[in-house]
Amino acid sequence: MTSSPAYTEGYPDRPIRIIVPFEAGGGGDIIVRIIGQELSQRLRQAVLVENRAGASGNIGTDVVAHARPDGYTLLMSNVAPMAINAAVFKQLPYNPVKDFTAISPLAVFVNILVVPPSLNVHSVGELVALSKRKPAGLNYASAGNGSITNLAAVMFRFATGANMTQVPYRGGGPAIAALVGEQVDLYFSSLPAALPYVKDGRLVALGVTSAKRTESASEIPTLAEAGLADFDANTWIGLVGPAGLPNDVVAKLNTTLTDILHSPAMAERLRKFGAEPSFGTAVEYAAYIRAENKRWAEVVRKGDIAPQ
Repeated sequence: MTSSPAYTEGYPDRPIRIIVPFEAGGGGDIIVRIIGQELSQRLRQAVLVENRAGASGNIGTDVVAHARPDGYTLLMSNVAPMAINAAVFKQLPYNPVKDFTAISPLAVFVNILVVPPSLNVHSVGELVALSKRKPAGLNYASAGNGSITNLAAVMFRFATGANMTQVPYRGGGPAIAALVGEQVDLYFSSLPAALPYVKDGRLVALGVTSAKRTESASEIPTLAEAGLADFDANTWIGLVGPAGLPNDVVAKLNTTLTDILHSPAMAERLRKFGAEPSFGTAVEYAAYIRAENKRWAEVVRKGDIAPQ
C-alpha cells in the first residue's frame, strides 16, 4: 500500500487498541501494558490493552488478522500464535506470515521452571526423580496446548525422561495462579510472571530456559547448568497489525517504539520483570517471524506432537 505523509501526520487521532491474545497477568500482558503506557504518552492518544484469550492465542490473533488495516487495532504478537501454532494446529483461521504487517519487536524474556514449596524439590534432578517415583507422575501447567510453556515442558520431558502430564490453561495468568494455588506441580512460566512469586517465597525456581543466566535474576541457574545442554526456550513478543497496514503508520509506530525501548529508564523497568528490550526494523521483525515458524515446526516434529 502506498504511504501517505498526510495520513501519518493525522495518525493517531483516536485511541489505539492492542489485543493481547491471552488472559491478563501473563508475562507478555505485563510487558505490553508497561510499553503501552509510554506509547500513549508519546502519541498523545490512549493505548488500550484488551485481552482476548483462547485457543492458545489463536482467537485474539485472528481478531487482528481480520481487522481494518488502519493502525487502530494492533496485536501483541507472541511466539505461540505467530510461530508455533502453525505446526501444532491442523488449521488456523489466519496465516501468521501473510495476514499481518510486522511493526516492531518489543521484548524477549526467558522462561523459568518453577514449583511450589510444598513439592519439596530444589533441583532439576530431584524433580525428575520425584516424577519417576510417583505412579501417576507430575502435572505441569501450560498457557495452552502448543504454547511455548507447553513445548518447553515437552523438550524437558524428552531430555530428562520425566513422567509429566500437561494441564492446559487459558494463558499464563491462570497457569501461574494454578501453580501458586498448588493445583499443579510445575510450570515453565515466563520470568516476568513468576519472579514476584519467587522473590516472596511462594514459588521455588529450579532454572531458567535461556542459554545464559539473566541479569534480572542472576542467582537462578540455567537448565543447561543442570545438565540439559543447549536447552533454549525463550519467549518473545512484538507488535503487528493486519496485512496492508500503511507504510507510514508502520514507520511512525516503529520509530516511536524504538525510541521508547532504547530509553535506559524503560530498559530498567522491563528488566525488573525479567524482560530484555528488543529492537529492529519492521522488515527485520517480519524476517524473524518467518525464521521462528521454521524453528518451532522442527521442535514440534522432533517432539512428535500430534496436530490438534
